[in-house]
Amino acid sequence: MPRSVNTVASRQRRKKILKETRGYFGRRKNVWTVAKNAYEKGLEYAYRDRRTKKRNFRALWIQRINAGVRPYGMSYSEFIGKVNKKGILLNRKVLADLAMNHPDAFEAVIKAVK
Repeated sequence: MPRSVNTVASRQRRKKILKETRGYFGRRKNVWTVAKNAYEKGLEYAYRDRRTKKRNFRALWIQRINAGVRPYGMSYSEFIGKVNKKGILLNRKVLADLAMNHPDAFEAVIKAVK
């Protein structure tokens, strides 16, 4: 009995991945095995970095808050400790935005904490 291969499905599968890798550099865009590896690796990086992005933003917010409270003679850790003790329910994202874009509002928060 002759061997049956589903060429239509195989070609569809390859076309789908080659379509996703369009725009990659060199053989990553048109050689099937290289493109498949590059595509899978890209998905792994995307999955990993969706989580890393959250860490990076939290670190950025902390740096901005720290830079905002230094002129008032406080450190970041002092400030966050006092904010939590006072029961102010502003998260780091909002505090960082206030420190950067609304210094008057941020100063009011610092005064409420002191």
